[in-house]
Formats: sequence, C-alpha cells, structure tokens
Amino acid sequence: MSSPVAVRDATAADAPAVTAIYNAGIDSRQATFETQHRTADDMRDRIAATAERHAFLVAEVDGAVVGWAATFPYSARPAYDGVAEYSVYVDPSAQGCGIGRALLATLLDRARASGLHKVTSRVFPENTASLALAERLGFRVVGTHVRHARLDGAWRDVVTVEALLG
Repeated sequence: MSSPVAVRDATAADAPAVTAIYNAGIDSRQATFETQHRTADDMRDRIAATAERHAFLVAEVDGAVVGWAATFPYSARPAYDGVAEYSVYVDPSAQGCGIGRALLATLLDRARASGLHKVTSRVFPENTASLALAERLGFRVVGTHVRHARLDGAWRDVVTVEALLG
C-alpha cells in the first residue's frame, strides 16, 4: 500500500468494518476456532467492553478500516493481573502490507504504557505470517498445544507465543 497506515482507538462506528474483517478470519479457518459469524452489534459490544489497561485498535488506510487488534485479560484470577492475550486481524485484501505490524507494534506500546507485564496469544501453526510477525516484534514461542481444540470436527494444534514487557 502506498498510503500511510493510521492506527487509532476503535469506536462504535468501526463495528461494521471490524465485523467484516473478523468474519473473514473465521471463514479462513486459519485465525480462530470460532465458526459462527459475528454481527456489528456483537463487535460494538466488544469494543465498548474493552477493559481498563487494555486496548481495541483499528488501522486505517485512506479512511477505510483495514485491520484491528485488541488485548484482553488472560484470566479473571488475580494472579494473572498484568497478563493479556492479544488478537490481530487484517482484511484479506490488505494482508502482507504492514498493517498487522503497525497494529501489533502499537498494541505492544499501549500494553507497556498501561503497565501490562506480558502479552500472549495462540496461533495456528499454519498461520506462518502471524507467527513470523510475532517473532519480528520480539515474541518467543513457548510451545505447541497439540490437539488443543476442534475446528470443523478436526482437532487442531496451536502455537503459544509470549512477549515480556518492560
């Protein structure tokens, strides 16, 4: 993409674009175990429910939302306060253009600034672009959860990645 990427906090008005991008990730079967499409209302609620110390970001190019990223609590248990999970989704037409990098780098900056200790995620091993992005931004591979959950009736593995902040 020749136009610059702008990363900002998501608003309720972004919900339709965020929903379309997430549903494309569901359809790809390479980004999530979810199989049911979300609605704009679902995503509007998710944006509004972003917890203190966490972020829900969108990336825009030429005024169009082309990706989103969010952190959310790893667990409600007090022992895990300061640990967050993250998600990054990029519109299929904008993949490979640095959108994911811009989102994840900004998300990590926000996580550090909010005092989070660690950010982690689980990635399908076939999603080599996401794994390479995580590695480029300082994540380490913790290991593979073998046959972690089912997707379309088949057990799938996930690779756990983490970055310590600070």
